[in-house]
Amino acid sequence: MKQVAPLRYDVIFKKAFSVPEIFTAFVRDFLDIEIEIDKVETDKTYTPPIGKVAVKFDLYAEDKKNRIIIDIQHVRFADHYHRFLHYHCAALLEQVATHGNYQPDLQVFTFVILTSGDKHKKDVSIIDFDPKDLQGNSIGEIPHKVIYICPKYLDKTVTPNKYHEWLEAIEDSLDEQVDESHYTSPEIQQIFKLIEKDQVTPEELAIMIDEYGIEQIKQEITEKVMKKGIEKGIKKGIKEGKQQANQDIALNLLSIGTLTEEQIAQATNLSLKQVQDLKNGK
Repeated sequence: MKQVAPLRYDVIFKKAFSVPEIFTAFVRDFLDIEIEIDKVETDKTYTPPIGKVAVKFDLYAEDKKNRIIIDIQHVRFADHYHRFLHYHCAALLEQVATHGNYQPDLQVFTFVILTSGDKHKKDVSIIDFDPKDLQGNSIGEIPHKVIYICPKYLDKTVTPNKYHEWLEAIEDSLDEQVDESHYTSPEIQQIFKLIEKDQVTPEELAIMIDEYGIEQIKQEITEKVMKKGIEKGIKKGIKEGKQQANQDIALNLLSIGTLTEEQIAQATNLSLKQVQDLKNGK
Protein backbone atom coordinates (compact mmCIF):
# COMPACT_ATOMS: atom_id res chain seq x y z
CA MET A 1 0.00 0.00 0.00
CA LYS A 2 1.18 3.49 -0.83
CA GLN A 3 0.38 6.48 1.40
CA VAL A 4 -0.86 9.37 -0.75
CA ALA A 5 -2.33 12.84 -0.51
CA PRO A 6 -6.03 12.82 -1.55
CA LEU A 7 -6.92 14.02 -5.02
CA ARG A 8 -9.86 15.96 -3.54
CA TYR A 9 -7.49 18.84 -2.85
CA ASP A 10 -7.01 21.33 -5.67
CA VAL A 11 -3.29 21.66 -5.01
CA ILE A 12 -2.78 17.87 -5.21
CA PHE A 13 -5.07 17.35 -8.21
CA LYS A 14 -3.30 20.13 -10.09
CA LYS A 15 0.11 18.73 -9.16
CA ALA A 16 -0.79 15.43 -10.82
CA PHE A 17 -2.98 16.42 -13.75
CA SER A 18 -0.92 19.44 -14.82
CA VAL A 19 1.71 16.98 -16.10
CA PRO A 20 1.15 17.00 -19.89
CA GLU A 21 1.54 13.23 -20.26
CA ILE A 22 -1.07 12.54 -17.60
CA PHE A 23 -3.42 15.22 -18.91
CA THR A 24 -3.27 13.92 -22.49
CA ALA A 25 -3.78 10.30 -21.39
CA PHE A 26 -6.88 11.30 -19.42
CA VAL A 27 -8.29 13.18 -22.42
CA ARG A 28 -7.47 10.30 -24.75
CA ASP A 29 -9.33 7.74 -22.63
CA PHE A 30 -12.44 9.89 -22.17
CA LEU A 31 -12.70 11.53 -25.60
CA ASP A 32 -10.82 9.20 -27.94
CA ILE A 33 -8.75 12.10 -29.23
CA GLU A 34 -5.01 12.66 -29.15
CA ILE A 35 -4.00 16.18 -28.18
CA GLU A 36 -0.51 17.63 -28.56
CA ILE A 37 0.43 20.05 -25.77
CA ASP A 38 3.62 21.30 -24.16
CA LYS A 39 2.06 22.62 -20.97
CA VAL A 40 -1.08 22.66 -18.84
CA GLU A 41 -2.06 26.00 -17.30
CA THR A 42 -3.50 26.23 -13.78
CA ASP A 43 -6.01 28.82 -12.55
CA LYS A 44 -6.55 30.13 -16.08
CA THR A 45 -8.65 33.30 -16.46
CA TYR A 46 -9.70 35.47 -19.38
CA THR A 47 -8.85 39.17 -19.53
CA PRO A 48 -11.20 40.93 -19.89
CA PRO A 49 -13.78 38.60 -18.30
CA ILE A 50 -16.47 37.04 -20.48
CA GLY A 51 -19.87 38.17 -19.20
CA LYS A 52 -20.53 39.39 -15.67
CA VAL A 53 -18.62 36.65 -13.81
CA ALA A 54 -14.84 36.23 -13.96
CA VAL A 55 -14.39 32.48 -14.40
CA LYS A 56 -11.25 30.60 -13.42
CA PHE A 57 -10.35 27.16 -14.75
CA ASP A 58 -8.41 24.76 -12.51
CA LEU A 59 -6.58 23.11 -15.42
CA TYR A 60 -6.52 24.38 -18.98
CA ALA A 61 -4.76 23.28 -22.14
CA GLU A 62 -5.22 23.69 -25.86
CA ASP A 63 -3.64 22.56 -29.07
CA LYS A 64 -4.44 23.62 -32.63
CA LYS A 65 -7.82 21.85 -32.62
CA ASN A 66 -8.96 21.46 -29.04
CA ARG A 67 -9.44 23.48 -25.87
CA ILE A 68 -9.60 21.19 -22.86
CA ILE A 69 -10.70 22.33 -19.40
CA ILE A 70 -10.65 20.26 -16.20
CA ASP A 71 -12.25 21.58 -13.01
CA ILE A 72 -12.26 19.74 -9.71
CA GLN A 73 -15.21 20.38 -7.40
CA HIS A 74 -14.90 18.87 -3.94
CA VAL A 75 -17.77 20.69 -2.19
CA ARG A 76 -21.34 19.86 -3.18
CA PHE A 77 -23.26 22.87 -4.47
CA ALA A 78 -26.80 22.84 -5.80
CA ASP A 79 -25.72 24.80 -8.88
CA HIS A 80 -22.59 22.96 -10.03
CA TYR A 81 -24.20 21.74 -13.27
CA HIS A 82 -25.15 25.31 -14.20
CA ARG A 83 -21.92 26.78 -12.83
CA PHE A 84 -19.66 24.71 -15.07
CA LEU A 85 -21.95 25.03 -18.07
CA HIS A 86 -21.38 28.78 -17.67
CA TYR A 87 -17.60 28.21 -17.54
CA HIS A 88 -17.80 26.07 -20.67
CA CYS A 89 -19.79 28.69 -22.56
CA ALA A 90 -17.26 31.35 -21.56
CA ALA A 91 -14.54 29.24 -23.21
CA LEU A 92 -16.65 29.16 -26.36
CA LEU A 93 -17.57 32.86 -26.38
CA GLU A 94 -13.97 33.93 -25.81
CA GLN A 95 -13.17 32.64 -29.31
CA VAL A 96 -15.83 34.67 -31.14
CA ALA A 97 -14.04 37.78 -32.36
CA THR A 98 -16.57 39.07 -34.90
CA HIS A 99 -20.26 38.85 -35.70
CA GLY A 100 -19.24 37.60 -39.13
CA ASN A 101 -18.16 34.17 -37.84
CA TYR A 102 -19.74 32.45 -34.85
CA GLN A 103 -17.92 29.14 -35.34
CA PRO A 104 -15.10 28.75 -32.78
CA ASP A 105 -11.74 27.67 -34.15
CA LEU A 106 -11.23 25.25 -31.25
CA GLN A 107 -13.41 22.41 -30.02
CA VAL A 108 -14.13 22.87 -26.30
CA PHE A 109 -14.38 20.01 -23.82
CA THR A 110 -14.94 20.66 -20.13
CA PHE A 111 -14.45 17.98 -17.46
CA VAL A 112 -15.89 18.47 -13.99
CA ILE A 113 -14.59 16.07 -11.31
CA LEU A 114 -17.07 15.86 -8.42
CA THR A 115 -15.07 14.10 -5.69
CA SER A 116 -17.74 14.36 -2.98
CA GLY A 117 -20.50 12.88 -5.11
CA ASP A 118 -23.78 14.26 -6.41
CA LYS A 119 -27.49 13.87 -5.70
CA HIS A 120 -28.07 12.11 -9.04
CA LYS A 121 -25.51 9.38 -8.22
CA LYS A 122 -24.27 8.97 -11.80
CA ASP A 123 -20.71 7.93 -12.63
CA VAL A 124 -20.44 9.95 -15.85
CA SER A 125 -22.95 12.47 -17.26
CA ILE A 126 -22.47 14.35 -20.52
CA ILE A 127 -23.90 17.53 -22.03
CA ASP A 128 -23.57 16.97 -25.78
CA PHE A 129 -24.10 20.15 -27.78
CA ASP A 130 -24.53 18.44 -31.14
CA PRO A 131 -28.08 18.70 -32.57
CA LYS A 132 -30.02 15.42 -32.83
CA ASP A 133 -32.71 14.37 -35.28
CA LEU A 134 -36.04 12.99 -34.06
CA GLN A 135 -34.52 9.51 -33.90
CA GLY A 136 -31.78 10.75 -31.57
CA ASN A 137 -28.99 10.64 -34.16
CA SER A 138 -26.30 13.34 -33.99
CA ILE A 139 -25.81 15.40 -37.15
CA GLY A 140 -22.10 16.03 -36.55
CA GLU A 141 -22.10 19.83 -36.52
CA ILE A 142 -21.13 20.80 -32.96
CA PRO A 143 -18.48 18.73 -31.11
CA HIS A 144 -18.38 20.59 -27.77
CA LYS A 145 -19.13 18.63 -24.59
CA VAL A 146 -19.27 19.02 -20.82
CA ILE A 147 -18.44 15.80 -18.95
CA TYR A 148 -19.36 15.47 -15.27
CA ILE A 149 -17.47 12.69 -13.49
CA CYS A 150 -18.37 11.30 -10.04
CA PRO A 151 -15.75 8.67 -9.08
CA LYS A 152 -17.82 7.69 -6.03
CA TYR A 153 -20.42 6.04 -8.29
CA LEU A 154 -18.09 3.90 -10.40
CA ASP A 155 -20.00 0.77 -11.46
CA LYS A 156 -17.78 -1.84 -13.09
CA THR A 157 -20.79 -3.45 -14.75
CA VAL A 158 -21.90 -0.19 -16.43
CA THR A 159 -19.01 2.29 -16.50
CA PRO A 160 -16.99 1.89 -19.75
CA ASN A 161 -13.73 0.00 -19.18
CA LYS A 162 -11.50 2.83 -20.42
CA TYR A 163 -12.84 5.08 -17.63
CA HIS A 164 -12.46 2.53 -14.80
CA GLU A 165 -8.92 3.14 -13.65
CA TRP A 166 -9.24 6.94 -13.68
CA LEU A 167 -12.39 6.96 -11.55
CA GLU A 168 -11.09 4.23 -9.28
CA ALA A 169 -7.73 5.95 -8.78
CA ILE A 170 -9.34 9.28 -7.82
CA GLU A 171 -11.78 7.65 -5.40
CA ASP A 172 -9.09 5.30 -4.06
CA SER A 173 -6.86 8.23 -3.11
CA LEU A 174 -9.50 9.84 -0.88
CA ASP A 175 -8.73 7.60 2.11
CA GLU A 176 -5.03 8.49 1.68
CA GLN A 177 -3.78 5.05 0.69
CA VAL A 178 -3.78 3.10 -2.56
CA ASP A 179 -2.72 -0.35 -3.67
CA GLU A 180 -0.83 0.57 -6.82
CA SER A 181 -0.60 -3.09 -7.90
CA HIS A 182 -4.29 -2.90 -8.91
CA TYR A 183 -3.53 -0.40 -11.69
CA THR A 184 -1.98 -1.06 -15.10
CA SER A 185 -1.97 2.45 -16.58
CA PRO A 186 1.55 3.98 -16.52
CA GLU A 187 0.04 7.45 -16.21
CA ILE A 188 -1.91 6.46 -13.10
CA GLN A 189 1.22 4.89 -11.63
CA GLN A 190 2.90 8.24 -12.30
CA ILE A 191 0.08 10.04 -10.46
CA PHE A 192 0.61 7.87 -7.38
CA LYS A 193 4.32 8.70 -7.36
CA LEU A 194 3.62 12.41 -7.64
CA ILE A 195 1.05 12.47 -4.83
CA GLU A 196 2.88 10.13 -2.47
CA LYS A 197 2.84 11.69 1.00
CA ASP A 198 6.63 11.82 1.14
CA GLN A 199 6.54 13.98 -2.01
CA VAL A 200 4.17 16.60 -0.59
CA THR A 201 6.10 19.81 0.07
CA PRO A 202 5.57 22.01 3.15
CA GLU A 203 4.06 24.66 0.89
CA GLU A 204 1.58 22.15 -0.59
CA LEU A 205 0.70 20.89 2.89
CA ALA A 206 -0.06 24.44 4.04
CA ILE A 207 -2.37 24.96 1.06
CA MET A 208 -4.10 21.63 1.81
CA ILE A 209 -4.75 22.74 5.39
CA ASP A 210 -6.24 26.02 4.14
CA GLU A 211 -8.35 24.17 1.57
CA TYR A 212 -9.63 21.78 4.22
CA GLY A 213 -10.72 24.65 6.45
CA ILE A 214 -12.47 26.46 3.60
CA GLU A 215 -14.13 23.22 2.48
CA GLN A 216 -15.51 22.49 5.94
CA ILE A 217 -16.79 26.03 6.42
CA LYS A 218 -18.49 26.08 3.03
CA GLN A 219 -20.01 22.64 3.48
CA GLU A 220 -21.38 23.25 6.96
CA ILE A 221 -22.81 26.70 6.26
CA THR A 222 -24.24 25.77 2.86
CA GLU A 223 -25.97 22.65 4.21
CA LYS A 224 -27.39 24.57 7.18
CA VAL A 225 -28.75 27.44 5.10
CA MET A 226 -30.08 25.26 2.29
CA LYS A 227 -31.86 23.00 4.78
CA LYS A 228 -33.53 26.02 6.34
CA GLY A 229 -34.57 27.35 2.93
CA ILE A 230 -35.93 23.99 1.78
CA GLU A 231 -37.93 23.56 4.96
CA LYS A 232 -39.59 26.90 4.31
CA GLY A 233 -40.28 25.83 0.75
CA ILE A 234 -39.85 29.37 -0.50
CA LYS A 235 -37.68 30.08 -3.54
CA LYS A 236 -36.96 33.56 -2.30
CA GLY A 237 -35.78 32.11 0.98
CA ILE A 238 -33.41 29.73 -0.80
CA LYS A 239 -31.97 32.55 -2.92
CA GLU A 240 -31.51 34.76 0.11
CA GLY A 241 -30.10 31.81 2.00
CA LYS A 242 -27.40 31.28 -0.62
CA GLN A 243 -26.44 34.94 -0.43
CA GLN A 244 -26.32 34.81 3.35
CA ALA A 245 -24.23 31.65 3.19
CA ASN A 246 -21.71 33.35 0.91
CA GLN A 247 -21.52 36.30 3.30
CA ASP A 248 -21.06 34.00 6.31
CA ILE A 249 -18.31 32.09 4.49
CA ALA A 250 -16.59 35.37 3.60
CA LEU A 251 -16.72 36.54 7.24
CA ASN A 252 -15.16 33.29 8.39
CA LEU A 253 -12.42 33.50 5.79
CA LEU A 254 -11.71 37.12 6.74
CA SER A 255 -11.34 36.06 10.37
CA ILE A 256 -8.92 33.26 9.39
CA GLY A 257 -6.78 35.82 7.59
CA THR A 258 -4.97 33.49 5.16
CA LEU A 259 -6.63 34.68 1.95
CA THR A 260 -6.67 38.07 0.26
CA GLU A 261 -9.91 39.97 -0.23
CA GLU A 262 -9.74 39.17 -3.95
CA GLN A 263 -9.37 35.42 -3.26
CA ILE A 264 -12.30 35.50 -0.84
CA ALA A 265 -14.46 37.27 -3.41
CA GLN A 266 -13.58 34.60 -5.98
CA ALA A 267 -14.28 31.75 -3.53
CA THR A 268 -17.66 33.09 -2.43
CA ASN A 269 -19.00 34.62 -5.66
CA LEU A 270 -19.27 37.98 -3.90
CA SER A 271 -17.96 41.20 -5.39
CA LEU A 272 -14.75 42.67 -4.05
CA LYS A 273 -16.76 45.63 -2.69
CA GLN A 274 -19.11 43.28 -0.83
CA VAL A 275 -16.13 41.56 0.80
CA GLN A 276 -14.58 44.90 1.73
CA ASP A 277 -17.91 46.10 3.20
CA LEU A 278 -18.12 42.91 5.31
CA LYS A 279 -14.57 43.46 6.52
CA ASN A 280 -15.45 47.03 7.51
CA GLY A 281 -18.62 45.92 9.30
CA LYS A 282 -21.07 47.49 6.85
